[in-house]
Amino acid sequence: MFGGLFKRRTAVRDVPEGGMRRLYDPVPMTLLTGFLGSGKTTLLNAILADPQLAGTAVIINEFGTVPIDHDLVRTGSESYFRTTTGCICCTATSDIRASLYELHEARRRGETPAFSRVLIETTGLADPAPIINSLIAGGAPAIGLRDHVVARHFHLSGVIAMFDALDGKQTLDRFIEGWKQLAFADHVIVTKMDVDGRRSLGEFRWLNPAARFHDKHDPNFSASDLIAGASRYSIEHKPEDVAGWLAMENLATHAEHDHDPNRHGNGIEAMSLTHEIPLDPTKLMTFLELVTTNISSGLLRLKGIIALADDPSRPAIAHAVRHRLYPLQRLESWPNGKRTTEIVLIGQDLRKKQINELFKYLAPSSAKGGRRAI
Repeated sequence: MFGGLFKRRTAVRDVPEGGMRRLYDPVPMTLLTGFLGSGKTTLLNAILADPQLAGTAVIINEFGTVPIDHDLVRTGSESYFRTTTGCICCTATSDIRASLYELHEARRRGETPAFSRVLIETTGLADPAPIINSLIAGGAPAIGLRDHVVARHFHLSGVIAMFDALDGKQTLDRFIEGWKQLAFADHVIVTKMDVDGRRSLGEFRWLNPAARFHDKHDPNFSASDLIAGASRYSIEHKPEDVAGWLAMENLATHAEHDHDPNRHGNGIEAMSLTHEIPLDPTKLMTFLELVTTNISSGLLRLKGIIALADDPSRPAIAHAVRHRLYPLQRLESWPNGKRTTEIVLIGQDLRKKQINELFKYLAPSSAKGGRRAI
């Protein structure tokens, strides 16, 4: 399952207390959340490149059936595990615990290198309440041996929320998930402060007075200090709504059910566009600009890894948040080995028919390849 991502073996340690012998002490987990486009993947790459955070295992949740984020995370030789089960907040209790159990079992069998912490990155649409409720003591009840194993070997140490200084307040006006992500956070990392130098952290602290706020672009900012220094998560001193949201989760029943991985509440859905042959750079920019500037398109987030005809060996990375399209970036090589264009659009009441028609202009069919829309 884990392929060649793991290179080292875990050693069994003797623990003198009571003469018991066990594999390792409980592993701290940090939950990384934040709405679509707030900068979670960028921070995750910085964390994995930080020598102080070596030995961090990562669980990534993606919304939609075509995963993009895991290709944009530069894992190097770090311990890494991902889940791509759609919207993790809709099946949080089973999904998070199942992922942690599989990670635990892989390490127990020596299939992963040793890791000292776990970082869980949620999809930008995630409601953190059911996720946290499944990870803390006294939360969602254990269902079978698997959940007991997870409770014994992992503990939640902290919650970090990313907040977009440019579009974050607009998000809060429309989506309760954005408020909940902030309310549960111990630390709020404000991104895109560098775009408008007149802004200061002080104008955002009212969003959660109990949290510590950090400017992502401050030269002294260190993600390792937030993660390595955490102890155990507590809702004490959190906004009063937090306890109520967790209590509601305990009363709710999260029955196992089939869930469309491309859909979320409030009419939010994901659509994916793929193409097997390199695309014309000019047509690509026309497509991206038309999709992102059309205010009626319903777009919340666009991300893609794209093969372009001018240099197919170096994929282009596309990012857009609502109607803000960021400059294309080029990677030196394809992270997954296959040179296939994959573009994911997430939005509210997306105009899928019009977007598919526009994509046909961008990516004409070929006898050697083809296009696919989901």
